[in-house]
Amino acid sequence: MSGDNNALTSNANAPNRRKSGRAVKKPDMIYPGFTTPLSSESKRKRAQFDEDPEEGDDASEGESEGGSEGEADEEELKEKKKRAPKAKRAPAKPVAKRPKTTNGVNTKQLALRPANSAPKKPRKQPTKARAKAGPAAAADSTGLYSEVFARGHSLEAAAAEWATQWDQHNTNAMRDLVNFVLKCTGCDLQIDVHDIEDPDNVTSKLTDLQDEYQALKATEYPLISKAKGNASFRGTLTGFFSSLISTFHASSVLYTDLALIENIQVWVTTMSSSAIRPFRHTATVICLAIVSELCRVVNEIADTKAKTLRQIQSEKKKSRINQGRVAAMQQKIEEGDKHQTIVEETMKDIFDTVFVHRYRDVDPKIRTECVQALGDWISTYPDTFFAGEYLRYLGWLLSDISAPTRQEVVKQLQRLFNNKENFGRLRTFTERFRPRLMEIATRDAEPNVRAASVELLDSIREAGMLEPDDIDVIGKLMFDSEPKVRKAVVGFFTENINDLYESKLEELGGEESLEEVLEHDDDEGFDRPRIAWIKLKCLAEVLLNYDSEDREELPSQVQRGHSAANDVLVASGVESRFSLAAQALYDRIPEVKHWEVLAGYLLFDHTAVEKDNETKTDDVEKMVQSACRLEEREEIILLEVLNTAVKLRLTQAVESELDKKGKKTKARKQESAEVQETAARHLAQLIPKLLDKFGAIPNAASAVLRLEHVLNLEIFQELRQDSNNYSSLLDEINKQFMTHADQNVLVEASAALLHAKGFEELEEITDGKVQVLWEDNINTLHALVQGKDVELRGNLSSNALTELSNSVRRISNLVSISDCAEILETVPTFAGKKSKDDSPPADPLSILLEIVKRGAPSEDLDDDVNTLEDELALSASKSALVYFMWKVYSLKSHITTGDEVADVDIDALKDRRSAFVDSLSHVLTTRSHNDDTTLAFAGTFLDLCALFATLRHAAPPKPTSQKARPSNDHVQILVQAVTPELQNTLTNIYSSAEKTYAKKSRRTLEALDDDEPLDSDVQSDAGDEDEDEEAGRERQNASLIAEKRLCELTGQIVRAIIARVLDASGPLKGKFKERLFRNRTRLGANFREVVAYLDEPKAKRATRTKAKGKKEAGLKEKSKDVVVVEDEDEEEVEDVVDAGEEGDEEDLRARELDGGVEEGVGEEAGEEQPEEIEEVEDDIMGD
Repeated sequence: MSGDNNALTSNANAPNRRKSGRAVKKPDMIYPGFTTPLSSESKRKRAQFDEDPEEGDDASEGESEGGSEGEADEEELKEKKKRAPKAKRAPAKPVAKRPKTTNGVNTKQLALRPANSAPKKPRKQPTKARAKAGPAAAADSTGLYSEVFARGHSLEAAAAEWATQWDQHNTNAMRDLVNFVLKCTGCDLQIDVHDIEDPDNVTSKLTDLQDEYQALKATEYPLISKAKGNASFRGTLTGFFSSLISTFHASSVLYTDLALIENIQVWVTTMSSSAIRPFRHTATVICLAIVSELCRVVNEIADTKAKTLRQIQSEKKKSRINQGRVAAMQQKIEEGDKHQTIVEETMKDIFDTVFVHRYRDVDPKIRTECVQALGDWISTYPDTFFAGEYLRYLGWLLSDISAPTRQEVVKQLQRLFNNKENFGRLRTFTERFRPRLMEIATRDAEPNVRAASVELLDSIREAGMLEPDDIDVIGKLMFDSEPKVRKAVVGFFTENINDLYESKLEELGGEESLEEVLEHDDDEGFDRPRIAWIKLKCLAEVLLNYDSEDREELPSQVQRGHSAANDVLVASGVESRFSLAAQALYDRIPEVKHWEVLAGYLLFDHTAVEKDNETKTDDVEKMVQSACRLEEREEIILLEVLNTAVKLRLTQAVESELDKKGKKTKARKQESAEVQETAARHLAQLIPKLLDKFGAIPNAASAVLRLEHVLNLEIFQELRQDSNNYSSLLDEINKQFMTHADQNVLVEASAALLHAKGFEELEEITDGKVQVLWEDNINTLHALVQGKDVELRGNLSSNALTELSNSVRRISNLVSISDCAEILETVPTFAGKKSKDDSPPADPLSILLEIVKRGAPSEDLDDDVNTLEDELALSASKSALVYFMWKVYSLKSHITTGDEVADVDIDALKDRRSAFVDSLSHVLTTRSHNDDTTLAFAGTFLDLCALFATLRHAAPPKPTSQKARPSNDHVQILVQAVTPELQNTLTNIYSSAEKTYAKKSRRTLEALDDDEPLDSDVQSDAGDEDEDEEAGRERQNASLIAEKRLCELTGQIVRAIIARVLDASGPLKGKFKERLFRNRTRLGANFREVVAYLDEPKAKRATRTKAKGKKEAGLKEKSKDVVVVEDEDEEEVEDVVDAGEEGDEEDLRARELDGGVEEGVGEEAGEEQPEEIEEVEDDIMGD
């Protein structure tokens, strides 16, 4: 049986049912009397093949003799078998054809040519070009694997050569093909012809192979390998099987020899359900590629049938009909119907046996392969696959737990929606799965998936299948924090604006009529009504509408808390949601690019329009002005848009200086300079006007002040005549600084003044303006505190307390602009007079240090007064801390330049430092530990201690022979460590912050007996398990804020420990570090990263190499006790970390700092678990 050429061949006229290749019926001859001369070998083989156990005595005697003769000549058969392939090896020169006969008996003796040799209708299909470099294993391989991957043959030629081998000896050819598939899985094991001859034993044989392969513990296989040379593996593999199917179709073997495709199916489909991933994945890819090629084949058959039918109709219209030709074409159509039926049944069989099980495979890569293939099938052969029974699989996989799989589903759906002819057939599917698509667009964890889903929903909106509420929900994503999502929603958003814009134009009489009336030249100014104002009005309305609906969930600005301790939440310099939206819209809405028009629109006086609205008018210009009248919040939004447009325009001007090669050209530089100069001139005139109109509104004033940050002040340095404009600009900024108490306005004004000081030639003008601000604020401070005990909390009226708080807040912003040491140490001239109680005048710094003591709590005050008092005390402590920063900076400058520092100055600074420490200590020891203001004071105290510790590193220059090296050892007395009492206080404050975050985030801490009990307000923060969505969102926000404060305080503690001013000496040495390490693995990755700075520095590699043997011996003993209880004892974890090199990959993994550890956990990175896969492979992942 092993030498049988036709052991796997079935009759073309046999019924289309799946059956074993072993039982084959003798074909019925169309012409019974026709015989062909066959060699004795062929006779013996046919006699052997025709033996049928069921026929028994009916078998002819001649056939029996032939069979016995074949059995007696095995050696002869082997010798001829060895010689036969050599004679027919070269497919390029096939054996000469015999005359073609109608029964086609002799077709088996012809060499098969590649499928692409016959002329075909051009069709889109994957590139089947031979890869330049195959896998490295192919170089050492032989047989079909070498033919496909290593030799110079094209894939079509390799497929044709295998088909020829199948015709010559089908058993050996099928063995080679199965071994080829096994090799593609990374398995070097093989099967023999006996396994091919026994198809009923396929499952058990593959089970044995996978057991042997799994024993090798292979970590990867060619299909997913990233090794060099494997990049083209997948394309070559699928291309070969596609070429194979095309060759079968071109030679009609696909229809005349059903056993061929059946035997391929038996082996490959069985492998697709294997318990090990390499077999399952590779076989699935092959099956999917076969169906994809069959889709193209059946399309070609359908096209041929349609073309033939048109030819028949054309022939029948002739006066003299050629009946013979009509009959031949009719027979061709019937033959095409049979071929189409065979192909469709084959596709259905593979779909039911492979796809239905693998689309929910445990491996996300296999699920993604199925999605991609199904999308290809729907697009290639929609007659069958573009139906609800197949589209539903895409809908189900929208809930897959794997992000790449979900993204691939969205990609394939986008591919379908790109063709408008498919809208009708997709309506039912869209109605069913639209809610899931909306959920992905708004709430998916992966930005790429969300962005792709938004683009898909935009296509659905164009098809008219999206509800109005859904359109608004997607439009709000313009405020999303992810840039990819904002970029994806731009098209969706602009279409909404265009719809509103067109409706407004129709109400005003149409675009053409408006252009005739409102067409103006730029020379006439930008403050006259234009059509662009209508578009900008629509933009403001839509943004305001979305912001109003979304305000509770996502406020448009980072709001400042009631307490000044929440100043850390004021995101100065962080762009608002409107600015982020404008960045995405800049290139899509031309009206946003023309910022001069937008500025003219904002400066237009709409109050006159309100009066004209009372009387009806037919004036088109008046109607446009009325339609474009802006509300206050709309003006603020457009100011944000203006700010972004100016910034992007100037940024593009600078970037345009570079050509494609990255070099600056003279023409480009000149053009960029002209743009910047024009913008600077316009902005210098524009900013004062905008401040004059919008200065009373804090949010609007903040947006206008940000325009100064992008102003190129070098223009004023080059053009001296414009210094007056610059001076008036600074006057307006000073006015805003003195008239506003809003922290956002003060921050932006301070940043504008600091930006102005960056230009040396204008520094004199700027310093003069800043000096005026200092004088006004210092005078105000002395006037408010004169004759009052500023240390006592609650002794001021509400108005006086508010004015004092505003004045100190302005000072806290001024100290960051320039060196304030001399100003704060100098007693103002007017303060030389004694007060009514004969108290001596005080310098501003002393007043601020006394105000800090007002941070001590008082029980007899209401909440509003306590809030103002806390803000006042914190502003004063911030001002004092910045003052000491300037002093330390000055000391270090003197030391490094070799200047000697006077003892008097050191003693005065030491006294001021002691006074500040006393004030902070008094506040920390009297306030509750679980308090935001307490955390702020603790951070200020730790920063102060770490600040003076930097003086240790200040070294004078090397002495010369003429001049001795100055001694500045007395400066070191300023470096003082934290006392044990204050360290205990700081430990308690840290513990309270730690427990607060743990409660809000529902984390478990390692509690010890020495911990303080939780406050009642902390205990009450533990959320209920049955909380609703709104409560869950609030709890999440509170958890994020608590984590931020904990990490900030921990960072300040870590800096103090590293500076050796905390936890460095005394009875409490090392206790704080131990306390930080206690829960380092329980409070999240951010906290773990902060604490990681306290790890010991890595040793030198040479020393580490010498001691490697000793360390490994010690590690083995430690690991027996440590690794098992890794999550229970952080100190033991630390021992493991210290044993390795700090900062290397192993160290990061041990500290759980490497993000790749989580991705590698489970079935994706570990060894295969066949039993688990078999249990879950039928579960729909993500349902």
